[in-house]
Amino acid sequence: MNKEHEPPTNSVPRKRRVLIAGGGIGGLTLALSLHQLGVPCTVFEAATELRELGVGINVLPHSARVLMSLGLLGELDDIAIRTRELRYVNHLGQQIWVGECGLWGGHDMPQLSIHRGRLHRVLWGAAQERLPAGSLRKGHRLQDFTQDSDGVMARFTLADGTEVEEHGDVLVGADGIHSVLRALLHPADGGIRWQGSQLWRGAVDWPVFEGGNVMLIAADSMAKLTVYPIAEGRSAGTQLTNWVMNGKVANGELPPPRRENWSRPGKLEEVLPFAKRLRIPFLDVEALIRATPQFFEYPECDRDPLPWWTQGRVTLLGDAAHPMYPTGSNGSAQAILDAKCLASLLSELAPEAALSAYEAERLPKTAEVVRNNRRGGPERVLDLVAERAPEGFNCLEDVITSAELADIVGGYARLTGLADHK
Repeated sequence: MNKEHEPPTNSVPRKRRVLIAGGGIGGLTLALSLHQLGVPCTVFEAATELRELGVGINVLPHSARVLMSLGLLGELDDIAIRTRELRYVNHLGQQIWVGECGLWGGHDMPQLSIHRGRLHRVLWGAAQERLPAGSLRKGHRLQDFTQDSDGVMARFTLADGTEVEEHGDVLVGADGIHSVLRALLHPADGGIRWQGSQLWRGAVDWPVFEGGNVMLIAADSMAKLTVYPIAEGRSAGTQLTNWVMNGKVANGELPPPRRENWSRPGKLEEVLPFAKRLRIPFLDVEALIRATPQFFEYPECDRDPLPWWTQGRVTLLGDAAHPMYPTGSNGSAQAILDAKCLASLLSELAPEAALSAYEAERLPKTAEVVRNNRRGGPERVLDLVAERAPEGFNCLEDVITSAELADIVGGYARLTGLADHK
């Protein structure tokens, strides 16, 4: 399909219907935001049942503000940990950079570390409660669409193979990194990009460390660990602790693992060699991983930024538009910001004008985040220290200057919009 360049109209819209393909974090935030603004919508989710998938993610202050505006922050706060501090250390635990987070960092919103599945459950439950009956439809996988001056006709396949068509005024693809809608809009897209890093992710009840509200990222040249608590544990003195191990397993010239190999159970013999490279004084990394009953592996992937998202009355959102490396905790945050922006514009402008303005606002910003994350994002300081001082250091300033640290970490906060919300 070729991109259409019809001139947008700026007339005040009627109460149109928005079709949302994908009931993940971005799609549900969009649905709740549209409902709050009086714009009817329907969410079509491919999965036939909802499960608490994934492990920990962070709701950063700028995205927490969106969820607060939807009346959800209190419920999320009850099942999350307010992160106080982010630390970057080398493989020996030597401190490279420390930053205060959320309210401690001068923001007017907390930073919430939370189980992704529990965040999704809260969003789905709120949408079920607030939206009219029939607005959330599971087991609907997008197949194709057509559009004309009267709207969009989307075709979905049900779990039993039946096909159904739904008409709306706008179609939004919030269907993730493997987006069907993205493939329809961009059949020549270069596909999934992989530079050879594998992620192993798990969560386990673990004794409280460093006050119970610190996110730690430790790395050498081959391994990187991210660890932080995401909920209270089931026994006294413990917290449900999320960990992510990133290890270089290929040179980046090979294609990414097949899709069926994403999110498969991880193997101790594959992750432990990376864990043993990190010697953190207050955290036994190997013991943490061994104590996790089940963990999963994923290739660390993204896609190249697109030249455009929008074709007439159809557009993309979240990972369908801009999948990025999980660096700087911005994947879900940027999807939530997309949703807020798009909902606001759809409540004010006619479809083509709203989608055009949304793309103009969000595409350049998220494309730069994708590119920056590919270079390491704020965690690039870890790569630089590992390269310059592979055996550790006596004086950090001899390895990396405070100005260089501020430029990399502070520059990323400005790029992602986080620095704008203090």
